Amino acid sequence: MNEEVDYELTPAQWETLKALRTPASKLPRMSRFTIDGLIALELATMNGDAPAITAKGRKVLIRGSSLLLQDLAA
Repeated sequence: MNEEVDYELTPAQWETLKALRTPASKLPRMSRFTIDGLIALELATMNGDAPAITAKGRKVLIRGSSLLLQDLAA
């Protein structure tokens, strides 16, 4: 089964998802509300007391990168 789902993430959610690619020790301060939203979508998870991007989150980020570039060009 191919799971091709487009997510309508807010700009804050995109920025948070991008930030989660960095090591936990270098994460900037993030909105708990935004992180909770990403966790609900299974794009992020809690690893101890720090948020972390999931494999699904990485796929959405990679797939969404082209969509973000299209938005900038428009």
